[in-house]
Amino acid sequence: MKLTKRVIDGTKWHGKKGTAHYLWDDEIAGFGVRIYPSGRKSFFIAYRANGRQRFHTLGRFGELTLHEARTLALETLGRIRHGADPSGDRLAYREAPTVADLAERYMQEHAWPKKKTASARDDERNWRLHVVPRIGTYKVVDVTRADVSGLHAELASKPYLANRVLALLSKAFNLAEVWGWRRDGSNPCRHVTRFQERRRERYLSQEELARLAEALAEVERERSESPAVVAAIRLLILTGCRVGEILELRWDEVDFDRKTLRLRDSKTGSKSIYLSNPALQVLADLERDRTGEYVIQGAKPGRPLSTLTRPWFRVRERAELPDLRLHDLRHSYASVGAGAGLSLPMIGKLLGHRHSATTERYAHLGAHPVRQAAELVGSRLQAVMNGRPS
Repeated sequence: MKLTKRVIDGTKWHGKKGTAHYLWDDEIAGFGVRIYPSGRKSFFIAYRANGRQRFHTLGRFGELTLHEARTLALETLGRIRHGADPSGDRLAYREAPTVADLAERYMQEHAWPKKKTASARDDERNWRLHVVPRIGTYKVVDVTRADVSGLHAELASKPYLANRVLALLSKAFNLAEVWGWRRDGSNPCRHVTRFQERRRERYLSQEELARLAEALAEVERERSESPAVVAAIRLLILTGCRVGEILELRWDEVDFDRKTLRLRDSKTGSKSIYLSNPALQVLADLERDRTGEYVIQGAKPGRPLSTLTRPWFRVRERAELPDLRLHDLRHSYASVGAGAGLSLPMIGKLLGHRHSATTERYAHLGAHPVRQAAELVGSRLQAVMNGRPS
């Protein structure tokens, strides 16, 4: 029959329970109206794609006029003849991966197998705390530069964190292109400008170091922190190691005879850390109560201590050093060496730097003894010039 408004208005649903009733149009092949048991009526087209019968809804009767529906049907059928599959596209979009799916695949196929454990943990935390709550439900194909820029701007009060999140998303969307989840060259992180970061270099003064040492001694006497926590912080002070290098240290990497830590893995790969006698004593005290393969034993048997964050907050508060980070202990180790007149290559060797440029940040600290020497020479020369030879 030829569909008319009168025919559509006058037709009521009839058929088997749970099924729709169809009215087909004689003028446009495949065009019709679907009537549901509820009385709702929708325009649709039927077509075949990839050997399968498909039905594509055009819109509800009442929201679309019959004339508008006919026009839309003709346009859509024209696109289908040129290879389009609107119903299949809609299904594919409905099943398309979200940013939360991207986060999961990124971690499983990229971060955990290819990155250092600490870096992978940072990525996982940034997905969980900052990305997924904000845009996790977005389809990967729908994420725009404005979405990324907005998320980046929300973290503006923490520039370093904001830039790490941006770098994480940039890598993830590059992988999305490789995996066919976005078209090539469509990374929405492009042209999002990173915040300027101020490199923070905090060094302990002698008085501050004494306060920290006293705080560690107090919590050790009171047993308010575990021996593993106290030992870990002391080793960070005495070796200049990174936090992860100490927390993941195994006993078979400790060479007491050669006074060395032989790390299988670190941020810069395998390396040796040379130990002072005070550092050796901390390790020897732990070795007496050795219970597993890890030097800094956690509460769970056979597992290392997972984090120092909360214990460190308590220790630094007791020492009245509220702004001191654990990584600042590494900077302080280097600053003591520079102040003692050690060369930059030597400091880099102690810290395990792969590139000399990394050690250059401590160059100004090494000027202190040279400045004192210049003052001494200048004072004596001035004394001679003034007729007061020393």
